[in-house]
Amino acid sequence: MPGSAQANGEATWPKDVGVIALEIYFPSQYVDQAELEQFDGVSAGKYTVGLGQARMGFCSDREDINSLCLTVVQRLMERNGLSYDQVGRLEVGTETIIDKSKSVKTVVMQLFEESGNTDVEGIDTTNACYGGTAALFNAVNWVESSSWDGRYALVVAGDIAVYATGSARPTGGAGAIAMLVGPNAPLAFDRGLRGTHMQHAYDFYKPDMASEYPVVDGKLSIECYLSALDRCYSVYRNKIHAQWQREGVDKRFSLEDFGYMVFHSPYCKLVQKSLARLVLSDFLSHPRPNTETGPFSGLEAFREVKPEETYFNRDVEKAFMKASTEMFDQKTKASLLVSNQNGNMYTPSVYGCLASVIAQHTPQHLAGQRIGLFSYGSGFAATLYSLRVSQDATPGSGLDKICASLCDLKARLDSRRKVSPAMFAENMQLREETHHLAPYVPQGAVEELFHGTWYLTRVDEKHRREYSRCSLNDDLPLEAGLVNSTTATEQHIPSPVKKMPRLPASTAGPEAVTVSNGDH
Repeated sequence: MPGSAQANGEATWPKDVGVIALEIYFPSQYVDQAELEQFDGVSAGKYTVGLGQARMGFCSDREDINSLCLTVVQRLMERNGLSYDQVGRLEVGTETIIDKSKSVKTVVMQLFEESGNTDVEGIDTTNACYGGTAALFNAVNWVESSSWDGRYALVVAGDIAVYATGSARPTGGAGAIAMLVGPNAPLAFDRGLRGTHMQHAYDFYKPDMASEYPVVDGKLSIECYLSALDRCYSVYRNKIHAQWQREGVDKRFSLEDFGYMVFHSPYCKLVQKSLARLVLSDFLSHPRPNTETGPFSGLEAFREVKPEETYFNRDVEKAFMKASTEMFDQKTKASLLVSNQNGNMYTPSVYGCLASVIAQHTPQHLAGQRIGLFSYGSGFAATLYSLRVSQDATPGSGLDKICASLCDLKARLDSRRKVSPAMFAENMQLREETHHLAPYVPQGAVEELFHGTWYLTRVDEKHRREYSRCSLNDDLPLEAGLVNSTTATEQHIPSPVKKMPRLPASTAGPEAVTVSNGDH
């Protein structure tokens, strides 16, 4: 702890650094993908079967990247009984850029004003869908470094994924994730076990500053994703073998060593193919695979294939998807709840998959499991790493609390409002016509947002943005709602270091409910 450092650095190394609390936010409206197929005039099943998507969440012009992050941060702080003085680092991962200079993090700092805490490190991190993972790694590294002052780190990943009219549009989505990082976490990082691959490619990028839409090379993007997965998995395998060898453990690593395996999910079908890809990697790396029985049964014909030549090989894909069916159902299928129902959130995508796993399992079922995560961002950057779930599943434990906080996830998804494809198209057209417009007053209905959602009220002639927050319930004004925000899932997480206690809860509401993005 700060102020009590010992000569032995290992003795003072924070234990089990990782994710202590996790909150997810997605828009209150969605479009049905089957209805969108009909509206777009494509064959039935193109989006629902071919992509594996059921619904797609989207934002009206009332929400932007700043409002998404304001909402998810305040929700995490309120539901976990945290005060803002307990946070010493805040970093945002996003590729939704609305200002080329001012960070989203500085906008979120308005939530800290009442606490008086301005001593908060961190800033925005950007590289396509990988920014959230880079921000998370930075937070973990901070807690494990000599710079750590004993407070929590807060990581936010948020994006609005929109595409021009065409085949890519149904792979959109929107949302944000907030993660509280510190020691003694129920989801602790496996130290030294990260496999990373970074390379230059123009598979997906956003060169037009006047547009929200990306330039996408679909086939190249899939190739980059799968090649990065192959290489990250190989590096991870080598590192865990080396670690086991140092510990005197004599065994081969395989996908079976992950209790769950979650992926960045551009669309659900790619995730299913990705798990099959890891089975292929296990098969090719095994010195003597059993092709008579077990998961590799009947795969001897593929023993000599070269991975880099199989990205679009239908025979290989079909054979290994069949071979991995049971493993997919056991280790990955549950992770696709948010992806299937809300779409691709970009930076929060893989963490929405992690939240989906937690939301659908009991603490007792999760306890002691190793969860593999593959994060990918176009351009491209990727890492495969793992988290170890705490063994302590007792009532009131950290694991019990994080499970309880996400147990309403499916209900929240089901509570959204369905919007017709025609209204969705109109909304996309409005966003296209008003993107970066100033001055501008949004047209979307505030009453259709979830309770407690931050929303854009206006953009002035200097592009300065102002925000307000919806009340937390129908009967209370915002000020009362903020003070009386206790819910069934709210809980108190103490400060990570006793010498930095939580401040007493405020007895009065905030003086104002409107914030801006500053006079920059």
